[in-house]
Amino acid sequence: MMTATRIQARSLNKQFTLHHQNGVQLDVLTDLNFDAQSGECLIFSGRSGSGKSTLLKMIYGNYLATSGSLQVKHGDEWVEMVAAAPRSVVELRRHSIGYVSQFLKTIPRVSTLNLVMEPALERGWSAEQARARAEELLSRLNIPERLWHLAPSTFSGGEQQRVNIARGFMVAWPVLLLDEPTASLDETNRAVVVELMQEAKAAGAAMVGIFHDAEVRQKIGDKQFNVSANEVSNHVQ
Repeated sequence: MMTATRIQARSLNKQFTLHHQNGVQLDVLTDLNFDAQSGECLIFSGRSGSGKSTLLKMIYGNYLATSGSLQVKHGDEWVEMVAAAPRSVVELRRHSIGYVSQFLKTIPRVSTLNLVMEPALERGWSAEQARARAEELLSRLNIPERLWHLAPSTFSGGEQQRVNIARGFMVAWPVLLLDEPTASLDETNRAVVVELMQEAKAAGAAMVGIFHDAEVRQKIGDKQFNVSANEVSNHVQ
C-alpha cells in the first residue's frame, strides 16, 4: 500500500492566555513540524505537561493554534485547522477524523449499542450493517450482551472505556487520534485494542496517539514525535 500524508504541521504554535491570572500568556507548543502518513502510527512523546493532549485536540479542532499551519486531508482536499470554519470541522469529524479519548461522553437514555452504531449510521450504513459491526466490536471487547441495550452511564470505568473504543473503531477513519486508549485496561482487553489498531493501520489509517504503555508503543508505533524536542524519530521507545 502506498503511503500518503494525512496531517501536516508547519511552524505550529499554541499559546494559552490565563485570564484569571492577569492575562499571563503561556507558551505550550512552539514551532512544531511533523507529518503523519496513512498506514502508519505516529506516537507523541515528551515530558509530562509538554502539550501532547493539547496537540491531539488541535488536530481534532477542539483547540485553535495561535499561529503556523496545521492541515488535515479531507478527501482530495487539505483543510487548514488554524482557520477552519465550524462547518468544515463537523464534516471532518463525520468522515475523516476519528478520536478515541480516555473517557466516554455518555448520553442519557441512549443504549450502548446505539451509541456505538452512530458513526456508521452517519456514514449512511444500513441499520443491519451498523448493528452487525457494533455487536462484533462489543463482543471482541468483552462487553456482556446483557449490557448492550443499557445506557453506559452506570457502567464501570473499564466498561465505559471499552465502549468508547468500540465507537472509535466502528468505521474506517482516514485519520485516527488515540489518547491513551489502553490506559487501565487488563491484559486481555489491551491485546484486543492492539489488534484493532493494527487492523486500522492495515486499512490505511494515519494513526496519531499517546501511549504510556511501552509494550503497546513497541507493537503499534512506526515513528515517534517528541513534542518537547520537536523531533521525529523512527526509533520508538
